Amino acid sequence: MLSEVITPSATTRSGDGRAARWTGQRERRRREFVEAALRAIAEHGPRVSTARIADEAGVARPQLYKHFDDATDLQRAITVQATRLVATALRPLWELRGSAMELITVAVDAHTGWLSENGNLYRYLSLHSHGDRDAVTDVRTVIARQLTRLFEHYMTLLGMDTRDAEPAAFGVVGLVDSCTAQWLENPRDVPRTELAALLTRWTWRLLDDTLRAGGVELDPHITLPPAPPQPTI
Repeated sequence: MLSEVITPSATTRSGDGRAARWTGQRERRRREFVEAALRAIAEHGPRVSTARIADEAGVARPQLYKHFDDATDLQRAITVQATRLVATALRPLWELRGSAMELITVAVDAHTGWLSENGNLYRYLSLHSHGDRDAVTDVRTVIARQLTRLFEHYMTLLGMDTRDAEPAAFGVVGLVDSCTAQWLENPRDVPRTELAALLTRWTWRLLDDTLRAGGVELDPHITLPPAPPQPTI
């Protein structure tokens, strides 16, 4: 019968079910191992060994590699998750309300705070790039593209040309991120709050110069109209 020819056998359906369960279990275990890796990095530093990660996960090292192709595959999974963590941590910033100075102050404090609290993870990202994939650049790009959309909104509102929005956004993110990264390695007795205040001032000056070049003088302490909801990072 034709139906007998085209209907999958019970054995085939059973095999498909086992394959689907294995795929789901493998993805779940990969996530668990990445979380263990993040804990190991936080405790043991950016050069943490695979053996340490396996210990943190409570498995033998060979068991770890049943779920990852090799060390590079594990490192790539960690960097992807780290990028998501940064995006999640900074997502509330795109819904802030207040003056330009208030927005800058809160954003800079959040960015420097995250890097300060996750210094070992940031160093790990700096150490592990794969081919043309630079994890730190990926993180900066995610933040800068979100900031670009925010700048474009306010520049449009002020009647300005928005072509400078992207370079201004990448400039601000590069300034805050690179200065904080250097501070992590050599704080020179500068408290983070003092660093954040300095970066806040520099950020405003960069934005103020961009605004003035576009013919706009903005009081940094006047409350701005709220921006529309930003797309999820």
